[in-house]
Amino acid sequence: MRRVLIIDDHPGVGQALELLLSLHDIEASVATSPEAGLALLDRHPFGLVIQDMNFTADTTSGEEGEQLFRAIRARRADLPVILLTAWTRLDAAVALVKAGAADYLAKPWDDAKLLATVENLLELGEANGEIARLREARRERRAALARRHDLSGLVFGSDAMLSLLELAGQIAAAPVPVLITGPNGAGKERVAAFVHANSAVHSGPFVALNCGALPADLIEAELFGSDSGAYTGAAKARVGRFEAADGGTLFLDEIGNLPLAGQVKLLRVLETGQFERLGSSKTRQVRVRVLSATNADLRAMVRTGAFREDLFYRLNLIELKLPALAERRDDVLPLAEHFLAQRARLGDAARDALLAHRWPGNVRELKNVIERAALLCQGGEITPALLGLEEACGPGAWRNLDEPSRDTVVAALNAAGGVVSRAATQLGLSRQALYRRLERYGIAP
Repeated sequence: MRRVLIIDDHPGVGQALELLLSLHDIEASVATSPEAGLALLDRHPFGLVIQDMNFTADTTSGEEGEQLFRAIRARRADLPVILLTAWTRLDAAVALVKAGAADYLAKPWDDAKLLATVENLLELGEANGEIARLREARRERRAALARRHDLSGLVFGSDAMLSLLELAGQIAAAPVPVLITGPNGAGKERVAAFVHANSAVHSGPFVALNCGALPADLIEAELFGSDSGAYTGAAKARVGRFEAADGGTLFLDEIGNLPLAGQVKLLRVLETGQFERLGSSKTRQVRVRVLSATNADLRAMVRTGAFREDLFYRLNLIELKLPALAERRDDVLPLAEHFLAQRARLGDAARDALLAHRWPGNVRELKNVIERAALLCQGGEITPALLGLEEACGPGAWRNLDEPSRDTVVAALNAAGGVVSRAATQLGLSRQALYRRLERYGIAP
């Protein structure tokens, strides 16, 4: 909202400010008394107030301005206020800035400085309003998700995870195969558990098998079971994962590692619910919801013949694409606090280090880092050194192109004369994105 309220008893001041702001597409309303200014504030929305500190002739105490300021704060606690006076008193300025004043400028003012301050405060107000709207929309979406579904203790804060879980919740009730894709350590099994918890078979077992953790010659026995003597070392019959998951969900992680022979049998089970144990001719029937996951490119494996095309399409009726942790940075701090479990405190510098790290090991790496730091910290405050991420966050480290360094941001602000919108354009960011980085780096606009 680019509307400014000017409250000053000198008509010439109001006219000069109104003209100056109008030249920069900022609409201004002028009031010559505190009463008239408060009346305008009650009737119209404004993004900023510029107010005088003295309104009675031969008065220089600033008490009238202080009373007006506090009346404005009582009406609009979030409205930025610039204090303007020819009688600048440092103690009064400090007191009102501590009380929430945005700035304190002396008459005669510097046009460039005043304009930069007004532009930044208006932009900050717009950005804060947009951020507040986005946060409220996210809160409402999350509350709606929690009302409809069992979140199974999932910890997340990003829109990417919220959207993924909304889709997962939609498909959970349908008894169809789901393929969960994403990098190792990103939380694919947690997503699978969420789908199971909200499915029609949620009261049944949830059985997980990592197809990449077993030798190829044992995977079939793990999936379908085996009779006594079916292979060397099989001294007695054993139940396979499909039988163990009967009436529930079977989660097959690293499905791309399943050998072709196992793929053929898996396809049959998916289509008929029937299979035979290894070394047995007896056909068994099960009712199992199959969820699978992979970090491999199954489409490329289909093209090379390493993965059956018919099985791929049978598994891939619905695909849930889980982003890497580096692509959902709003999850980093909530997850870190969750893993920390109040055993220690995350210092501001440690938070910055966590947000700046690339997380090639995803959530699994984050959990290990936090566990190590909590152990070394012994209940105190966690510092970047305790995280052990110095190498990853050093001068030659990887940095997302959307993550300019603190020095780069400061240089852009200086080059833009302090106007955030110009600096954001120079950096290739939106204003809201730059304000988030200013907050992260502790830079005052």
